[in-house]
Amino acid sequence: MAEQRQPATVLSATDLTPHVRQLVIKPKTAKIAFQPGQWVSLHLPVGPKPPLNRAYSMADPSSPYGELTLVFDLVPDGLGSPYLYQLKSGDELTLSGPYGRFILPQTLDRELILIGRYTGLVPMRCLLKQMFFEKIHTPVLLIAVAPSEEEVLFHQEWLTMAVQQPSFRYLPIVADQSESQAVEKTLAMLGPLLTGQPKVIPMLCGTKAFVRPLRAYFMDQGYDRKEIKAETYD
Repeated sequence: MAEQRQPATVLSATDLTPHVRQLVIKPKTAKIAFQPGQWVSLHLPVGPKPPLNRAYSMADPSSPYGELTLVFDLVPDGLGSPYLYQLKSGDELTLSGPYGRFILPQTLDRELILIGRYTGLVPMRCLLKQMFFEKIHTPVLLIAVAPSEEEVLFHQEWLTMAVQQPSFRYLPIVADQSESQAVEKTLAMLGPLLTGQPKVIPMLCGTKAFVRPLRAYFMDQGYDRKEIKAETYD
């Protein structure tokens, strides 16, 4: 089936942290029906062979008005994010989608553990907002890993969620820019939480260097690969 592309208008651009920006865009041709955890592909007029295709997860559940909330970090030497950073209200983009299978399993019969590094938290925000809107009371533990204290995404939202939702727990981790330290600190926290406990539903999102060692850890603990939902963005 041919990819269905359409134009979209930028409604707003907002800085969330010193290096992360949020774009709210609205498709012009047709509303995009997506499941929380999915992403759209932006087709950008940059790079040696444009368009440059870049994937961005939705940060908010589906809206009656059709707008999409996308969140991304600035990669100084990159091609896509510097272009997106200069967009303002009224500008246009081309997109297609939705895509992806990083969605909640149909059966939530165990505690859900979400582990995201930096912008890997974006689809998890969408998942959690939809869960609480639908009053799904499955216990959830969110482990949010950030490169610095000022770059912990959605920190105040998670704190508010933890107060309002008794089934939700939030554990932030600050690790430096190296993926190895992020993995090391995450595993140090996971060990005591999982040892001797019933199985959970793991959902992991981040770079391959972050996600793959965590997936291997869960498999070493007796999880089948299919039991571990994982999404990488590099």
